[in-house]
Amino acid sequence: MNQVRYGIIGIGNMGSGHAAILTSGKIKGAVLTAVCDAFESKREWAKEQYGAGVAVFENATAMIGSGLVDAVVIATPHYDHPTEAIAAFAQGVHVLVEKPAGVYVKQVREMNEAAAKSGKTFGIMYNQRMNPLYQKLRDLISTGEIGDVRRINWIITNWYRPQAYYDSGTWRATWAGEGGGVLINQCPHNLDLWQWTTGMMPTRVRAFCQFGKHRDIEVENDVTAYAEYANGATAVFITSTSDAPGTNRLEVTGSRGKIVIEDDRMTMYRLREDEADFNARNTVPFASPEVWKIELPKAGPSPEHAGILQNFTDAVLNGAPLVAPGEEGILGLTLSNAIHLSTWLDDWVDLPLDEAVHEAELNKRIASSKFKRPQPAEARN
Repeated sequence: MNQVRYGIIGIGNMGSGHAAILTSGKIKGAVLTAVCDAFESKREWAKEQYGAGVAVFENATAMIGSGLVDAVVIATPHYDHPTEAIAAFAQGVHVLVEKPAGVYVKQVREMNEAAAKSGKTFGIMYNQRMNPLYQKLRDLISTGEIGDVRRINWIITNWYRPQAYYDSGTWRATWAGEGGGVLINQCPHNLDLWQWTTGMMPTRVRAFCQFGKHRDIEVENDVTAYAEYANGATAVFITSTSDAPGTNRLEVTGSRGKIVIEDDRMTMYRLREDEADFNARNTVPFASPEVWKIELPKAGPSPEHAGILQNFTDAVLNGAPLVAPGEEGILGLTLSNAIHLSTWLDDWVDLPLDEAVHEAELNKRIASSKFKRPQPAEARN
């Protein structure tokens, strides 16, 4: 094989965006050969947009069965991601799934098992892993530049969404429609980067979600979460969709300094010696370690979605290592599920997550959800 023939499942906002990249010729070794969508208006739009060179189908089963695709990009509503992926793997097709991997860990675990059984390439659209800023952060932490991680603080409140956004579709911000709010819709990239850059998953989480704060919605739109790690480190994660103006500031403190990312810039505060070593030898009551402030150069542009598509294509064709393996989608989702569950139970939640308890609590909220009927494709994507 010298070219990957792509099919896109769902051609709303995200799906059409991926199609635009694939048809632009920017992705070496890739070609868009088919798309599918359950809504006729989207299919008619696709026929006009892409012409005779791209086949248009009503569903993924027909598209995959046509023999026209080697890989699919899944850009359907959240709950459908694992179902579509499992069906594609069963037909021997490679899968690149949009974030989030799913809504609850149990269904994503089943997707991961299907991927492993199929032997096909499996990726997730974590395009922020392509951002040189976060790649640099991961590199500095993993190589020990700031020593052992002690504290992680991320305040990510620049996800502002007005009521008009939530009113644009009755599926939005509902348990049955999206499966959650800011955690499942806006923050999957941040939750992934939280664990990916530090290389750590917490051992337990205590969280406080507020549902419909300053907005007429049923899901969380204001979150404060606290996490603890096996090495004694702690983390605080704060997010909201009603702060104006919002903040995006990430701090990672280690035994040899601190890294701060804000306004797309990285600053490192480097201790001359490890804090534990300084503390052991110091005899002066108000002394502190010598620290150097280092402004790292701008990281440069990020290839974003195109970068993930190129990497995935290279993985299928040449076995290149995936920047965002699909199996890792379960990690950020575990954090999201744990934050929800801690709030629902008003208690600590230990990791690994009790998946059955989380699913049962989610189902209670789905049963009382305001979402009652499918929405047009224009609203759903």
